[in-house]
Amino acid sequence: MGQENFKMVAKTLFGLEEVLEKELMLLGARNVKPFNRGVAFEGDKGFMYKANLWLRTALRILKPIKTFTVKNDEQLYKAIFGIRWEEHIDVDGSFAIDATVNSDFFTHSQYATLRVKDAIVDRFRKEHGKRPNVDVNHPDVKINIHISDATCTVSLDSSGESLHKRGYKTEVNAAPISEVLAAGMIYLSEWTGNTNFVDPMCGSGTILIEAAMIAHNIPANIHRKEFGFEGWKDYDSDLFELITEKALDKEKNFYHKIIGYDMHYPTVTKARQNTKNALFDDVIDIKKANFFDTERPEGPTMIMFNPPYGERMEVNIPELYGNIGDTLKQHYQDTEAWLITSDLQGLKHVGLKTSKKIKLFNGKLETRFVKYELYGGTRKEKKQYKD
Repeated sequence: MGQENFKMVAKTLFGLEEVLEKELMLLGARNVKPFNRGVAFEGDKGFMYKANLWLRTALRILKPIKTFTVKNDEQLYKAIFGIRWEEHIDVDGSFAIDATVNSDFFTHSQYATLRVKDAIVDRFRKEHGKRPNVDVNHPDVKINIHISDATCTVSLDSSGESLHKRGYKTEVNAAPISEVLAAGMIYLSEWTGNTNFVDPMCGSGTILIEAAMIAHNIPANIHRKEFGFEGWKDYDSDLFELITEKALDKEKNFYHKIIGYDMHYPTVTKARQNTKNALFDDVIDIKKANFFDTERPEGPTMIMFNPPYGERMEVNIPELYGNIGDTLKQHYQDTEAWLITSDLQGLKHVGLKTSKKIKLFNGKLETRFVKYELYGGTRKEKKQYKD
């Protein structure tokens, strides 16, 4: 007998909703519907496992179990108490609560969290005479509470830790980019592994590693140690193992170069360690070099980078962005270049016309992800990027 489908929600970053919608549809999700910073969909237990393993632009996969109207803490307590928690949490197990509140009825997410915890604990005490433990660091079951106006949605978090924590990044720098944002940028650029890929200011190597995973069709979260659903009462380890094995069979060959540059040797060392962790040290070539002294590699090439914004790293923005523009014009003709920045004034110093501009958020910083098309000859040569 086949497994039943149920409703799920995949959370993402602002601006990546359509990218995640497409990912879910290609993976085989049903009734896919995007909304602000998320996508609703349906699938069975196996699909939930597959979604956690494969989705590059999802932050977490939630399984809603109850939705109700709530206008005060007493109503919240009663509704939570009424849920059959023993179906989801073992009395000898552990749980944690993550609450998001956007409501005039509840002003503090911490207070809502406390009332939810009390209701769950009191139900177990009444029904079983003992209670599961609260473990914020490593719970068996993570519960997500979302209160918007007078609507409360209670979900089980199948991911556990955020899915941007892929498991390969052990070394980070001052201003690291999220793995989910990096993957989203690559998808927005429509790069699929059909050209060389260069990150000229590669930092800890996140964009390069996400590009390599996309080019080789490696599951986004293959290096993660665990997912939230592994602590659930209905966890099927054989099914998850089968899904993981099938996923690894889908690896593709890649016939171009992935190159990263950084001026600082300690940064290069960190990036190389991360690429080694991701098992791409023979695929990604990271060099200690100043981008402004480099040349385009032979063959069709895409450039993508996250230059300093001046937010967390002290830099002379007009000079830096002016040098970026000059280097692209002089040394990277016949390429497509993408960069992300929160310094909209800085973009003016690049001195190149953008052919695309997309609003995204890097953490809390509003940014623009922009595209430059650089031609050495006539504009007819644009076709080479698409071949």
